[in-house]
Amino acid sequence: MKHLFLIFLMNLLHQYAGKSLRRDGSSLKSFEDIKNEIAGYTDIAKAIIDLAVHGKAQNRSYERLAVFADTIGPRLSGSKNLEAAIKYMFSALQKDGLENVHLEPVKVPHWERGEEFAVMLEPRNHSIAILGLGNSIATPPEGITAEVIVVASFDELRQRAQEAKGKIVVYNQPFISYGETVQYRLQGAVEAARVGAVASLIRSIASFSIHSPHTGGQNYQPDVPQIPTACITVEDAEMMSRMSLHGTRIVVHLRMGAKTYPDSLSFNTVAEIVGSKYPEQVVLVSGHLDSWDVGQGAMDDGGGVFISWEALSLIKDLGLRPKRTLRLVLWTGEEQGGVGAKQYYQLHKENISNFDIVMESDAGTFQPSGLGFSGSAEARDIVKEIMTLLQPINVTDVFDPADGTDIAYWMRDGVPVKQSWVFFLLIW
Repeated sequence: MKHLFLIFLMNLLHQYAGKSLRRDGSSLKSFEDIKNEIAGYTDIAKAIIDLAVHGKAQNRSYERLAVFADTIGPRLSGSKNLEAAIKYMFSALQKDGLENVHLEPVKVPHWERGEEFAVMLEPRNHSIAILGLGNSIATPPEGITAEVIVVASFDELRQRAQEAKGKIVVYNQPFISYGETVQYRLQGAVEAARVGAVASLIRSIASFSIHSPHTGGQNYQPDVPQIPTACITVEDAEMMSRMSLHGTRIVVHLRMGAKTYPDSLSFNTVAEIVGSKYPEQVVLVSGHLDSWDVGQGAMDDGGGVFISWEALSLIKDLGLRPKRTLRLVLWTGEEQGGVGAKQYYQLHKENISNFDIVMESDAGTFQPSGLGFSGSAEARDIVKEIMTLLQPINVTDVFDPADGTDIAYWMRDGVPVKQSWVFFLLIW
């Protein structure tokens, strides 16, 4: 199972998180009191671990995901496949016996990539593998044929701005980290357009390549001309960089048939286990149901969706009834900029004081080693104490920081951030 992103509201982790455990007006708990209360969940934590790792739920989330991914396939925003995925999950959550299963409407972008083709014409004929970036405009029907300028950074592009006019900018930026290097995918087209380029081709944001381009989102800006933009393989970016350094003239022909349609109706999918004592207070777990169109979306973010569902399934199967409502939200439109989560936040932010924790799993599904956390030193001490309950499976590390596209709206209001595992939900 994968760790989950957790967000705690400010008043939840204020003064050793006492307020998170006392909303009835009674005095705040001391840190020792909190440690003792956490220790009291040892048996429950063990029961959840045993069921998930050794019991009948072993591999269940994987098996559920495999059937889903094989049945539905890719789930691009605005597509029929995403619509089918939402219907599939709505039915599955009902059959699982979860409560208050419902859909909340969202307007999402509808973009289709169409035909894509690129070839290097000079200094020799070479087919270039490309994947258009989300919301890219199309080339003219006849395509674009232009000389290439290769740069390794935005700074280099600005320094060579006069050379870039009328050319295709190829970015061969080194991979440092996803968070830092992804800025070239997000802003590459805008920065190239600023200096008069006719298109941009961006080295895929990856630390490793087997001649496979990656897709993803990109952000046009209203005051900058829009130009076609796509990712290319690491190998082709490196090759063109070498050619350029040798003074070789490079010419590329690019053709992209992308289309953008009016926004489509979609839905965030919601299910709950209603709290026994504070049902109005919410612990939210989530993943995003949409994906890009060139794979099955099993990792991004099918895994996060099914891990989040599994969190509620495990608790239900053990007959546990948490004090606070556990709410599962499967976001729509995340890959297009978190539009489903944004609209959910706008709808529910007036009750923000009732959201104790908001979690997102969207960092890949690997063997967990701990959780990410952003918050005060006092809150970190509590988190470290909670993580001792996961010692039986050696998932005890606390990393800094944690974040996520769909939880960014809550974070912007000054909310501390965490990652954790499902037993954590029961403490609140």
